[in-house]
Amino acid sequence: MTNIRNRMRHAALLALALLALPAPASSQQRGGVLDFGIVAEPPTYDCHAGNTYAVMNAVAPHYSTLLKIDLKNYPAIIGDLAASWQVSPDGRTYAFKLKPDVKFHDGTTLSSADVVASWERLRNPPPGVVSVRKALFEDIERIEAPDPATVVFTLRAANSVMPTIFAMPWNCIYAAAKLAQDPTFPVKTILGTGPFRFVEHVKGSHWVGQRFDSYHVAGLPYLDGFRATFITNPSALVNALQGGAIKAEFRGLTPNDRDRLVQTLGPKIRIEEGSEPTVLLIVFNAQKKPFDDPRVRRALSLGLDRWTASDGLGRQSRARWPGGIVRPGSDFAAPESELVKYPGMGRDAEAARAEARRLLKEAGQESLSLVLTNRNFAPYTQVGIFAVDQWRRIGVTAEHRPLETAQWTQALASGSFDAAADFGTAELDDPSLLLTKYLSSDRSPSNASKAIDRELDSLYERQHRAGNFAERLAAVRLFEARVFEQAYAVPVLWAQRIIATSADLRGWDMGPSAVLGQDLAAVWLER
Repeated sequence: MTNIRNRMRHAALLALALLALPAPASSQQRGGVLDFGIVAEPPTYDCHAGNTYAVMNAVAPHYSTLLKIDLKNYPAIIGDLAASWQVSPDGRTYAFKLKPDVKFHDGTTLSSADVVASWERLRNPPPGVVSVRKALFEDIERIEAPDPATVVFTLRAANSVMPTIFAMPWNCIYAAAKLAQDPTFPVKTILGTGPFRFVEHVKGSHWVGQRFDSYHVAGLPYLDGFRATFITNPSALVNALQGGAIKAEFRGLTPNDRDRLVQTLGPKIRIEEGSEPTVLLIVFNAQKKPFDDPRVRRALSLGLDRWTASDGLGRQSRARWPGGIVRPGSDFAAPESELVKYPGMGRDAEAARAEARRLLKEAGQESLSLVLTNRNFAPYTQVGIFAVDQWRRIGVTAEHRPLETAQWTQALASGSFDAAADFGTAELDDPSLLLTKYLSSDRSPSNASKAIDRELDSLYERQHRAGNFAERLAAVRLFEARVFEQAYAVPVLWAQRIIATSADLRGWDMGPSAVLGQDLAAVWLER
């Protein structure tokens, strides 16, 4: 673990340029259309319900948020719609002054009412609306608009993570008038204040945006527009990069893809690498027998040899690092001496399998069969194939069922699965952001297991309110131990991020997360 920790500390937050590139031009150039690839089609247009990078890569250029993370100075936070803001001495009140004369793409003017309506939808979604990250907004006691240019948030208690929560790209600001007419308006309709107006989405083909000339940042965007092409086949995606049909893929490639592009294109391609606060999970349906039995869930977790998977999958996919509930190498990560004590994280695979078989026998499930619901693209498919093979070694018969992203999302939301591949991600390495994936499902809709575990909820609050790092770390360790013991959802491998962009694509900054920096406002093409 020491070597992994050291390597990941070097890669964690700063992109590593693998190729020497010519110096950028002295000034940005306007015009041109950016073509890039997305390996999955967005299952919804609604940022508030979005739970996959495919949503953010498509819709982020159309929307604004109150604050945003400044990737040039990560993890610094800067204003987006907010011209300025103040925090009260007790940390319970945030007052935002909005930029003047911000326009929606239909020409209407943004006001504080739009911010209030959008944030009320986030923290208290009406019937038929999903707010996936609802648990993060529980500290908000009330939201007020004393005048059209001011929004005031009052918290129940001080929350040190709140600035980052305000800056999350998922918190898109919608038009209050449209939400009043139909709270589900954003699910299938795009209307924002971002740098690009929506042109079209042709299902199975592409998504197009056009420069919004009245964008609230002077001089931006530089591009005339963008075209995102949906390319679900990984080989076809690399071929498109190699042939120049697209200039970027912002989610991440495999090491093999990277090597192929570097060998073929040389200085025409830019490669940047880093680790990512994204973990591939296996989640079990805790409301369905026999997965309501913790012995069965724990046995299935014990059956996964994550250390062997790291060596094999890490060479061919984005799934790379064994770890717990926070990113390996980060401040809250468990050292290997503690990590290996959790069920499923030990290095003795045969001992773990023997314990798994014992638990299954004790639970009366010696001949267990299940269906693993999955997404139909890498690295989910590789992790799914790995899990099916590993479970075979403990006597479990598993059918691997990859689905399109929209079908997979629906299966997880409705609970129509036995076990499923899933993921957890955050913009920063903060437990208050990362651990919501494991909270009781009535608090956190992103917990697909549908489990209710008030002990986990209590430990989350304990770490969230801790007065110092040591107290918080102790609570995180207890939370992590229970996650592996109960095994509603268990980490398998953490992601590596390898991004390939054409050398003439400028102004894009790589962050640790695939959902950051995707508004494309500052991107330009050197010609």
